[in-house]
Amino acid sequence: MSKVSIIGAGEVGASCATCLAERDFVNEITIIDIKQGLAEGKALDLRQSAALKRFDTIVKGVTGDYSALAESDVVVITSGITRKPGMERSDLISTNAAIVKDVSQQVARYAPDCVIIVVSNPLDVLCYCALKSSGFPANRVMGMSGLLDVARYKSFIAEALNVSTKDIQALILGGHGKTMVPMPRYTTIGGIPIRNLLSEDKVQEAIHRTQLGGEEIIGHLGRSGWYAAGAAVCEMVEAVICDQRRVFPACAYLNGEYGCKDIYLGVPVVIGKNGIERVIELELDPDDKERFELSHQTVRASLSLIRS
Repeated sequence: MSKVSIIGAGEVGASCATCLAERDFVNEITIIDIKQGLAEGKALDLRQSAALKRFDTIVKGVTGDYSALAESDVVVITSGITRKPGMERSDLISTNAAIVKDVSQQVARYAPDCVIIVVSNPLDVLCYCALKSSGFPANRVMGMSGLLDVARYKSFIAEALNVSTKDIQALILGGHGKTMVPMPRYTTIGGIPIRNLLSEDKVQEAIHRTQLGGEEIIGHLGRSGWYAAGAAVCEMVEAVICDQRRVFPACAYLNGEYGCKDIYLGVPVVIGKNGIERVIELELDPDDKERFELSHQTVRASLSLIRS
């Protein structure tokens, strides 16, 4: 029996639950929210789609009862306020750090053997908060950022080249925000380096649009998006539940890797049943190092706000 619990029944949590249920590799999904009836209603609605979408996953919803986390293999934390127009991810720190601290303590109490995947923003800082509040080993606390950022990057490249996203391989390092570090030299289309197919101006345009990917959606919706985020979390959950040992960019704890210590940043990792099985350390050229260090220092500055 496999069980995934999702804390937060908002758009990202609901999107994640829908993706997980439709893939039908989890036996049970539990959605928890503090708003009366929200998790129950969304769980009921999703459960009623099972006969049409042909899945057998059991979906439950509860209000404020964290004991429902018991026996979870993976707990996804999506709770917290979302960004609105004009807000930076760092603007969410004080409110969302308090929420994630409380939630992580509940996870440690009721699901002490699970893997935690943090989605709430500011992602890198809140992963650190979840690690310290839960007391879990670092390999069992990770963040969903790299997969979402790479998905955006791939979509912009596919649009520029008029090709399928299925044939694009890409990598992004660093923090989840404007200082993220898309890596063109690790970006290929059907095995062909991106710079063989796109001009440098177009490459930089895709990079810039990726770095501002969240802002572009907020500009249209008045709040951050959820479909791509939910799908990205689903990929990570499947890698853990099915012990796939997938190589993904994820927000991982670094304790010396890439010259960074006691901080969460986006790097390539191997994800399996134990969470992050290992961090893959790449050799960076001088330009990559400079961009990565800027991202590192930006996240560290935000992290100092919850340490003070």
